[in-house]
Amino acid sequence: MYDFTIAAGTKADLYRDLLAAIDALTASEPDAVANMANAAAVIWQYLPDLNWAGFYRLLDGELVLGPFQGKAACIRIPLGQGVCGTAAASRETQVVADVHAFPGHIACDAASRSELVVPIVAGERLIGVLDLDSPSPGRFDAEDAAGCEALARLLGARLG
Repeated sequence: MYDFTIAAGTKADLYRDLLAAIDALTASEPDAVANMANAAAVIWQYLPDLNWAGFYRLLDGELVLGPFQGKAACIRIPLGQGVCGTAAASRETQVVADVHAFPGHIACDAASRSELVVPIVAGERLIGVLDLDSPSPGRFDAEDAAGCEALARLLGARLG
């Protein structure tokens, strides 16, 4: 059983503690799917105001659904399409305050209003993306992006 102390203070504290928890969970586990599953569970448990948290893996040139928490999701996303496909193709974090205003948004859950997607890279190889959705418009900001980018850097080393 794992028991983590996650700060309820600032976002910086929250992401520091999330990083430490995910680091501890994935440090000695070589299986990428197991590590994504535990990371999704910890993110889901401790990040407030989410309705989906998980991963899409790059397989055979497209994003394929990986471990997640939330409602059933789109299974395959072409590179360059939707928020996830855009993040994967550009290898740049996407912070979307209003998914309905994002050109080509792929709606897996009609309740989602904002989204944060961070590419996960190992060396030069794209592994996939970390995808977070919220039912609240404007839920994600630069601090969330930075915190999730730190998580993606850690996971890139563990998933690749």
